[in-house]
Amino acid sequence: MDKSVDDLAHAVAPVTDGASVMIGGFGSSGIPFGLIDALLEQGATGLTVISNNAGAGETGIAKLLKAGRVAKVICSYPRTPGSIWFEQRFKAGEVELEVVPQGTLAERIRAAGAGLGGFLTPTGYGTRLAEGKETRVIDGRGYVLEAPLPADFALIRADRGDKWGNLNFHATARNFNPVMAMAATHAIVEVRELSDAPLDPETVVTPGIFVQGVVEYGVRP
Repeated sequence: MDKSVDDLAHAVAPVTDGASVMIGGFGSSGIPFGLIDALLEQGATGLTVISNNAGAGETGIAKLLKAGRVAKVICSYPRTPGSIWFEQRFKAGEVELEVVPQGTLAERIRAAGAGLGGFLTPTGYGTRLAEGKETRVIDGRGYVLEAPLPADFALIRADRGDKWGNLNFHATARNFNPVMAMAATHAIVEVRELSDAPLDPETVVTPGIFVQGVVEYGVRP
């Protein structure tokens, strides 16, 4: 089943106004810059962006914030150095924020991809992050019940892929990308190199069953 797409514009064409969009990356590593730029050109608005942070400077997610395309951000660290556009939009009341501890964010995404109904974590117990959530005490330790976090779309950066959607990643660029591909209804992937031959199964990190579209974008961030 050939999942290759001709170009970035065609890859992001299915993204709709008001969609929830996971965007991979950690710092500047593994961010799908090409797909983000294509989404900006595509014009979808009112987006809920789920990511580790809210972008920096005027690249990546910050471009979407600057253009006013984002209605809500769900992330673990919104104030990275140079994240001026998130701060401006948030102070103006133009974007909503949900802060999720980093490990909890990753596990909520993974739980959605694995079909789990949620999980208990001690992180956030007794703090404002636990307000409105079910809590339990097990063997004298407090836990918060966290819900799975799915998304309509995921924008993913991988190092190599094949036309069946199988992926591998370059070093730490792996970060959030594999779990986001699992948790999204429609995962869109940009790869440095797209192969017509199947990847060696021993190197596959994300199987093609989790991928709906893959496009070659031959740069390595």
